[in-house]
This record gives sequence, structure tokens and C-alpha cells, in this order.
Amino acid sequence: MTNPRNRLERNQRAHPTPLRVLLERWLPAALIIAAVLVAYIPAMRGTYIWDDARYVTENPTLRSAEGLSQIWSEIGATIQYYPLVFTTFWMEYHLWQLEPFGYHLVNVLLHTLSALLLWWVLRRFSVPGAWFAAALFALHPVQVESVAWITERKNVLSGVFYLAALWSYLRFEQLDAPGEVDSARRRNWRWYGLSLVLFLCALLSKTVTCSLPAAILLLLWWKRDHLTPRCALPLVPLFLLGGAMALVTAWMEKHNVHAQGPDWAFSFMERGLIAGRAFWFYLWKLLYPAKLTFNYPRWQIDAAAWWQYLFPVAAVALVAALWMLRKSVGKGPLVAMLFFAGTLLPALGFINTYPMRYSFVADHFQYLACIGPLVLCTALLRAAWGHRSARGLVGVALIILALLTWQQGHIYRDRETIWRDTLEKNPASFLAHCNLGNLLLDQGRTHEAAEHLTEAVHLKANFHEAHCSLGKALTESGRTAEAEAHYREAVRLRPDFAGAYYSLGTALAAQGRLDEAISNYQRALSLAPAHVDVHHNLANALVRQGKTALAIEHYRAALQLAPNQARVHHHLGNALSESEQYERAAQHYREAIRLRPSYAIAHRNLGVALARLGRTDEALRAYWLALRHDPLDTTAHFHLGVLLEMRGQLEGAITEYNATLKLDPGHQRARQALERLLSQ
Repeated sequence: MTNPRNRLERNQRAHPTPLRVLLERWLPAALIIAAVLVAYIPAMRGTYIWDDARYVTENPTLRSAEGLSQIWSEIGATIQYYPLVFTTFWMEYHLWQLEPFGYHLVNVLLHTLSALLLWWVLRRFSVPGAWFAAALFALHPVQVESVAWITERKNVLSGVFYLAALWSYLRFEQLDAPGEVDSARRRNWRWYGLSLVLFLCALLSKTVTCSLPAAILLLLWWKRDHLTPRCALPLVPLFLLGGAMALVTAWMEKHNVHAQGPDWAFSFMERGLIAGRAFWFYLWKLLYPAKLTFNYPRWQIDAAAWWQYLFPVAAVALVAALWMLRKSVGKGPLVAMLFFAGTLLPALGFINTYPMRYSFVADHFQYLACIGPLVLCTALLRAAWGHRSARGLVGVALIILALLTWQQGHIYRDRETIWRDTLEKNPASFLAHCNLGNLLLDQGRTHEAAEHLTEAVHLKANFHEAHCSLGKALTESGRTAEAEAHYREAVRLRPDFAGAYYSLGTALAAQGRLDEAISNYQRALSLAPAHVDVHHNLANALVRQGKTALAIEHYRAALQLAPNQARVHHHLGNALSESEQYERAAQHYREAIRLRPSYAIAHRNLGVALARLGRTDEALRAYWLALRHDPLDTTAHFHLGVLLEMRGQLEGAITEYNATLKLDPGHQRARQALERLLSQ
């Protein structure tokens, strides 16, 4: 006979009152949304950092419809083949250009949606403390790196699709909470199709989500006594999709991102040591989120050191112990740890990824993996302290974590803040020293920049980018010979690094060694044919050698790649003037002025070209504009004097010649012209 109380509870769940819906669904969701938005206010105030340039600010594919097509159709058009991520950036660029707040806000909203989806998934599994676990996921400070770093749109976007795909698959398998499921129930294949589409979207956002079908198998094993072919067969297409995308990403990491070489040369045993230590590192940061930093120290892996084997052995022992205890304590703890390890697997060091060059661990690697331990912690607290006490403990923990997230968000304010914070917590970070040095170099703080770049080279002698940047700092300090040595070292370390050949060529050109400079520029172009600055500087060197026709070709190539370069238009105009192509020269001078209206020397050279064409009225206006923007332009004063003399305006010509001599007393042509006019 059916228990009336159970029947009443079922009726209440089937037909909930509006107040019950508010209290059980909308109020908890609103609390998560509000808490995340408040905790991430400092992060949303930040600007762009590190490789945000390659993803957003300097990404040409975001600028046009053609670029959107390239995002999807050309592997290599973007730094990684995550077309959904770059499509969101494309849309945002056309909505608010490069205003960083919009990109940050979208990241925060996506993270909030992931937390809500996690809550719904956990409720479907009847996990104790589902809301608290989702709130821990939302507010834990290890998530700040994924949310505050615009580049990590990959994590927050893929997280939404991953959890939505999981939720849809659970609907397909009818894993209804509460109670055990009947594996013979009829499935709704529309949910399966939706799950497949969402999983593909997750893969097109970040390939680390390829672990989803394995996670689903694990969850099915948890909810059911055993797995059957009926459970496993629908997951085969998901495994195939995940494997295919994993191969694409591995190829991109090797050939496009260049994750290969000595920094990734580890034996399988060494990779096992990395994985074991990383496993415990991530667990510890979840339990004790102190000194979170953008770049952690890179461990020295030594297969001969016995103590390093303790990490992987302890990890295996933990899983083995949970397996043996599964009948007495339940499958839940084992499932949580296997989910954690399995989701982390692509980032544990067995597969080469570019960040391994700087560190074997990073907070953003455990964005989804941390769900397992967080859910387990919540369940253990409820089991150990009871429902009410556990709720109070987790509530206090949420407040503390939210405050830590608020504090952590401040370090993502700008590039200088994040690199200085990294050096405070990890003084041996050669990555931070190099990037801070580059930033200071851009700000004209050459001496400070050289100190950091020298330290970067000292910490990592084979860091070719640091050698290249240090060479630039030394060049700006007038230490050309030392700079050349660092450029040559960069070339030796990375023979396929176009930037090193370009920098070496620039240093050689500054010393007048044009043949060597041109040779290095040509080598750079063979490696990076679309390098605008190489075309431009090569053309400048060719002009100095008198090879004007060839220089014009490279100026045109530079403009084809980047049409809005004012200085390239100006230099092309100069080359055309030397070839007596004054009409074409004038066109490029005008374009340079359109792009940079205060470009005084372009106004002056436009005046020269127009004068040669006999268009003296236009030339006169060009000279006046040149002098308005730069009253100290000696050459503009002189040419204006010549033009006024030609027009018979002798008084004006005398004034301009006098102005020329006042600025440059040794200007012989102006002195001779002035003496000639005064003697008449």
C-alpha cells in the first residue's frame, strides 16, 4: 500500500506552488548570479594581459566577414582552432570594438551560467548540497584565472557547453532523481541529439572537454550497478568526436604553437612524475587557495630522485583505497577522484602543451576538474557535521572564498600589475621578467627593462624571446655590439624564429652593414612572408643601397598586408619621388596624411612632389601645413622659400630663407639664395 506521505511529496514535486518554485529554483539561482557578479567586479575592471593581443586586440580575423570565414575554414588562421571562441570575440568586436569591459562581462556571465548548469546537473543526481557545491565552483579563487583572463574564454565557454551536454545526456538516459533508474526505460533520442551537438560545441571551444564521454560512463557506473553495451554504445560517437578534435589540437600545439623542443623532451617516466605532483598540487590549491599566481615555478623533474615518486604512488594509492572502500563508503568518493583525475588528464603532462614551457601547472587547467573534489567536500561535510552545521560551515567558506576571489581579481587589472604580482610570489619566473621587461621597454623605461630582461636570460639561457628583447633594450641604450650578440644567440636557439632575424637585420642596418641586414630580412621573410615590418625595413635598406625599384615592391607588399600604415605610405611616396613618379608619390603622401593628419614631414614631401608637378598653389598649402605641425622643419622653410621665389614673392622668400638659417646657420643653399636675393 502506498504511503500517503510519499504520495503527497510526489504530488508537491509534480505540481509545485509558486512560492515553492521561487524558494527552490529562482532564489538560489539569483543568489549565485548576484554573488558572482559582485565577487568579480575587480576583474571586470581589468584591461588586456599577456596573449590577449593574439586572441583579440591584434587578431585580424575579428575585423571582417572574411575573417569570420577564416576562423572556421582555415586551420592556422587563429592561434588555436577554437572557432566558437573566436566567433564570440568577432561578435563582440563588432559590438564594442576593443573595450575590455564587454569581454570581461561576457566571461563572468558564462562562468555564472556554468555554475547554474552544474547545480541543475547535481540536483538531477540528487547530490547532497548541490547548491553549495555549485556555489563553491562559482566563487572559488582558482577560477579567477579562467574568468578574469579574456583569452580563457576557452574555459568558460566550453564549460557551458560541456555541462549543458552532460545535462542533456542525463535526460536522454533518464537519470531522474531521486532513486535508482530503470535502465530499460525508453530513451528520448532528441535529448541524445542535443547532447551530441552541445558536445561538439564544447570541443570547438576547447578540446579538453573531450573527457566528457568518459565522465558520463563514470557517472552511469555510479548510478547503476553495472554498465551494459546499451549504456556504452551511444557514447561511441562522442568518443570519436573527442578523439578527432584532440588530434587536431595536438597537431596545432606542435606545428602552430610550437610546443616542441628541449622544453618538452621528457620520458614517459618523467611525465608520470609531473602528473603525480600536479595531481596533488591542484588538490592542495582547492583546499588552501593561498599565493595563487599567474605563473607557478616549473619543477625540476629528476627520475633519479626517489622522493619524486611519492606523488604518483600516493595518487594511485588514494584511488586504489577508494576502490576497495566503495562498498562500505559508497562509490561517490571514488567517482569524484576519478572525475578529477580524468578531466585533468590532458593537462597533466602526458601531452605537450605550450604552457609547459613555463610551468607544469596553472589554475585554469582545473576549471572543470575541480567539480569532483568540491562536490565531494560538500558531501563529506554534510556527512560529518550534519545538514545544518555543514550548511553553516559551507556558508562561511563561501564568504571567505568570495573575498579571496575579489582580492585575486585585482591582479588582472593590467599587464604590469599581473607581472609584478607574479614576481612577488615567484621571483624566479623568467616569463614574468621577460614580459615585464618588454612592457617597460614599450614605455621607454629602457634601463629597468634591461635589468628584467637580463634576469630572464640568466634564469633561462635558452629563452630566445628574452635574448631578442634584451637585444632591443641594448640597442636603444647604444650598446649595439652587445645587442647583436643577443640577436645572434636568439637565431642560434631558434633558427625558425623570424623575429630574431628581423631584429638582427635592424641592428646591422643601424651600423650601416646593409648587405648583412638585407640577408637577415630576407631570411625573416622566408619564415614569415606576412611580416609587415620586415617588408618595410627591407625596403628602407634597399633604398639606402639605391635599389629603389625593388624597395617599391616591398613597400607595396607591406601595404597590401596592412593598408593603414602611414609611415609605409610616406616611405613609398619617397621612393616613388626618387623614381620621378611624382603623381603616384603624391597619392601616397596624401594617404599618409589622411591616416595621420599631423604628419608634418609627409605634408612637406607632398609639397615637394606637387612643386615638381608644377601645382604650386597646392604645394604652397602643403608647406604651410607642414610648418603648422612642425615650425622647426628647416627643410620645409627652405623649400617654401624656393617656391615663393619662383612665384616672384621675394619678400616672403627672404623671410623663409632667414628662418632656415636661424634654425641651421650652416645651410649653404639657403645662405646663397638669401645673398642672391639681397644683392638684387
